[in-house]
Amino acid sequence: MSPNAWIAGFRSGVISPDEQIKLAESRAFTDQTVRQVLRLAGGGAQLRIRLTNRYGKTPLVIDAARVAMRKTGSEIVAETDTALRFDDAERVVVPPGGEVVSDPVEFTASAGAELALSLYLPGPTGLATFSQEPGEIAYVAAGNVASDAVLATAEEVPARFYVVGVDVLAPAGTPVAVAFGDSWFEGAGTTVGANRRSVDFLDARLDRGWVVNQGISGNRLLTREIGDPGLERFDRDALTVPGVTSVLVNFGINDLILGGLADQPPATADELIAGFNALAHRAHAAGLTIHAATIGPFAGCIYEGVTVAETLPTRRRVNEWLRRSDVFDSVFDVARAVEDPERADFIRPGFDSGDGMHLNDAGARAMAESVDVAALFG
Repeated sequence: MSPNAWIAGFRSGVISPDEQIKLAESRAFTDQTVRQVLRLAGGGAQLRIRLTNRYGKTPLVIDAARVAMRKTGSEIVAETDTALRFDDAERVVVPPGGEVVSDPVEFTASAGAELALSLYLPGPTGLATFSQEPGEIAYVAAGNVASDAVLATAEEVPARFYVVGVDVLAPAGTPVAVAFGDSWFEGAGTTVGANRRSVDFLDARLDRGWVVNQGISGNRLLTREIGDPGLERFDRDALTVPGVTSVLVNFGINDLILGGLADQPPATADELIAGFNALAHRAHAAGLTIHAATIGPFAGCIYEGVTVAETLPTRRRVNEWLRRSDVFDSVFDVARAVEDPERADFIRPGFDSGDGMHLNDAGARAMAESVDVAALFG
């Protein structure tokens, strides 16, 4: 039998609830159960859950944590319901800035399985560290109902709280790629709850290994806001992910257009090129392959206060550099895959989510199809 190893089966990029620019409202919890759906990119014979209080200001108390297979909505498959323990205790306190990993549990799950993670939070928690655009619903109910099969009166919230990952015990050497970037990975614009993010479509193309999603909507490569900048979170969210062999990178739009919302200048082409070079060198130094996306079109962006027209020439210059550069192991030309043939700075109408800067389900599929999967895992 092949030896097994702990590798990443699911990941979720998180941000501070105190961001100046937010795409979703921050939440706090008191005497509530939060049930969250975690779709595995890859499975194994055991699992362990990673929880975080990275941006919390007070200790996070979790009185009960349970994992089960999700049936539909907030309902779980009751016979799979399993209590999680932390250093053999049901209750765990996560200090401000801290993270915890549950004890391993026997729980066989395959790629595409939907786990339901239930956390009872006696609170008050303060504002929660969260994923703001995960493309999935969390179910919030009063009291400790973590073991209930259905949360009948739950509030549905399109965010994810306190979760950064699931590790699975799988055959050692299984290749794992990290999709590291912004909303075009996280999935903003695609159908919530349908698992039609670009990373989901990419996983469906693979006949071995898988890709975990570390996209953060609004994230920038160079500047803090929204989330830690890509250059800063690269080690934590990509290079040290258990089992990682490859990294896919998608950044640029937010560095160009979001600065106007925070009185910051847009990134220059030279700054973005230097940032991409830095990621490539760091990935190669860690023994990983790295694959970069061209910057997608955004001329149709409908949001006020962003810098669009003046940054389009920068986008074109960086994309031409990416297409010619040999610093990456491959470049996947998302821009050409999703652009309007008549107006290259605009998303093709059939791929536009409706806001001019995010992809719908069809666009996410086209993005995934632009990746050379042979180059990804060799």
